[in-house]
Amino acid sequence: MSSFKPVVIGGGPAGISAAMALAEQNISSLIMEKDRQVGGLCKTVEYQGYRCDIGGHRFFSKNREIREIWSRTLGQEFLTRTRLSRIYYRGKFFYYPLRIGNALLGLGPMESMKIISSYFISRVFPSKPEISFEDWVSNRFGKVLYNIFFKTYTEKVWGIPCTTLSADWAAQRIRNLSLGSALLNALGVMKGGKVASLIENFQYPRLGPGQMYEAMARRIADKGGEIRLGQEVAEILYEQNLVKAVRTTARNNGQRVPCSHCFSSMPITELVQKMRPHAPDKVIDASLSLRYRSIITVNLLFNKATALPDNWIYLHSPEVKAGRIQLYGNWSPAMVPYFAESSSIGFEYFCFEGDNFWNLSDDDLISQALKDLLQLGFYNKHDFQDGFVVRYAKAYPMYEDGYEKHLTIIKDWLSQFSNLYCIGRYGQFRYNNMDHSMITGILAVRRMLGEDVDHWSVNAEGEYLEEKSSH
Repeated sequence: MSSFKPVVIGGGPAGISAAMALAEQNISSLIMEKDRQVGGLCKTVEYQGYRCDIGGHRFFSKNREIREIWSRTLGQEFLTRTRLSRIYYRGKFFYYPLRIGNALLGLGPMESMKIISSYFISRVFPSKPEISFEDWVSNRFGKVLYNIFFKTYTEKVWGIPCTTLSADWAAQRIRNLSLGSALLNALGVMKGGKVASLIENFQYPRLGPGQMYEAMARRIADKGGEIRLGQEVAEILYEQNLVKAVRTTARNNGQRVPCSHCFSSMPITELVQKMRPHAPDKVIDASLSLRYRSIITVNLLFNKATALPDNWIYLHSPEVKAGRIQLYGNWSPAMVPYFAESSSIGFEYFCFEGDNFWNLSDDDLISQALKDLLQLGFYNKHDFQDGFVVRYAKAYPMYEDGYEKHLTIIKDWLSQFSNLYCIGRYGQFRYNNMDHSMITGILAVRRMLGEDVDHWSVNAEGEYLEEKSSH
């Protein structure tokens, strides 16, 4: 092995896990993170004692190794929390995942009959071939329930019609749910000897998800690893089939950092665009055909405790621009400075990096969130005391129709580099959870060390991994 260190691009869950796996083998590495803190999308942003979790990150996994890493890292700081998520629609709350009795009672007898009729029609005359998100959900819930509980929210998140969003995304995120199985589950009828039930509890760091990755980063440093914050990689330099070095941006004097191996969790689209010599035109074109959706979290701070019990609420009402709200004190009391006397709500808005909404001022975004708050009626505007905004670009890979073709072109070209490993949600353009991302980093290191494992195989079947673990 070369005397040069492995370089890890990105200090999110995948990059931190790769560096930790290297450290456990007594291999020091260098993490290059463009942000001023580690954690990536899982970082915790603090403002005057209020903490923001970007998107809300529950810690659950079927993977025993990941659960042990989490527990070992935080110990008593790792809390067990009760899950409660609901949908807000037409002024009423509905449990999510859907509880069929709650949904039908809340919608009333006429709407319920339409839902049941639509469901049976979908079973007899399903949409074939099943290409789009609309096809996938309508086949399992019926068109009426799809329009009520899926269409508006999904189009808020992705900014495109559900007819152009790939069925792959639905298959990954809600793969085991259907109206029929929900009804069987509600009646206590077992399917295949057991009822597949979703988790009712999850674990969560006391100070938000960033606490986990900050603790892991400290352990990496203690074992000889190096973490450079505020270091954006501008170029990846290669010769023949080997990555030789990375170059940082000019603000860091264009520093050239040699490497023995490169673990990249930066967006795979940016990776190929930053390769030097330049990637072939068809590879660049493929990267430009893949898109990411960005998220803006507008945090409203209040001088009263919340009366809402939820961790988060999906806003399916079309008159509200926000797609979802997070109630951080219900994740952990330490997420707000005085839990009994104050609270915060994170209003989540989905957009494209650089579009008109992304470019709004913080004051305008806070005004929009207050407008949505008044529409919802959850708080009195007079309880509002302050707010802050967190923007995160390229938060979600978009599974648009035909994305697999573009991704295959990129992967085929990158496969020639024997010391380059693409890891994590962004590095693989895959809608991974935290545990998936961590596993990709760990497996990539094992592959570097000669084990016959494939870091690309993680979550290849599109499994959300939210069912209760059997062990």
